[in-house]
Formats: sequence, C-alpha cells, structure tokens
Amino acid sequence: MKRDHAYKLRELMHKASAFLNDGDALDAVELFPTWKANTAYTVDERIRCGGKLYRCVQAHTSQDDWTPDAAPALWTEVEKPGEIPVWRQPTGAQDAYNRGDRVWYPEKDTAVYESTRDGNVWPPDAYPEGWKRID
Repeated sequence: MKRDHAYKLRELMHKASAFLNDGDALDAVELFPTWKANTAYTVDERIRCGGKLYRCVQAHTSQDDWTPDAAPALWTEVEKPGEIPVWRQPTGAQDAYNRGDRVWYPEKDTAVYESTRDGNVWPPDAYPEGWKRID
C-alpha cells in the first residue's frame, strides 16, 4: 500500500468514527485522533488522550495546559453506556447531573445515588434532597 493511500484511508476512518456510538467508540479508541495543542475543537468532537476517549463540551482552541484530563470544563471522559460512573464534581451546566442520573458515591462499589433534579452539581452528602439512595 502506498503511503498516500494509507493517509487517505486514515482520514476516511477518522470521518467514519464520528458515527460510532459511545460503546463502539470505546472499543476502537485508536480510531480517534490524539489530542493536540493549538487545535480547534468543536462540541461533541471525540479525541483520545492518555488511552482514554474524551468528548468536547465547549468549543475552543486547545492550549498546552488544557489537556482533557486537566480541563473538565472543556472535556468529559466518554464512559460505557449503561455503566454507573463514580460521582465527579461538575464544572458547569454542560456536565451537571440530571434527574434520573445514577452515580457511585463516594467511590465505586459503595452506594448508588440517583439525582432527583436537573442541573444537580452537589454531592449526595452536601445536598441530600437532590439525591435518592438506591439500594
């Protein structure tokens, strides 16, 4: 295979990866481009960084210190559909918990809580009215 053809195939795989659901995307993280500084990213664009898959939640042009793991206002880690995540402090409306969202709290395999309201940014112990423990 010629190098030019390989580059063209890589470009086509990148375009096709945009149509994968999150579960399939997590099984094929290598199809997604690696995060780079000085790059324009759009909302819902997915990239890989440190072996993880992230979704852009706020359009921006990246900077050296805005890596996905260090800039939660710009990126959220893509998680397997149907799996309950561990509670993380939301950074704003883009990643606040909504009614019906479930989380492990304070860590995995402890207690599961379900948000009773939309836009919930408080942990279960700080705002018990906003959460219902699921036994």
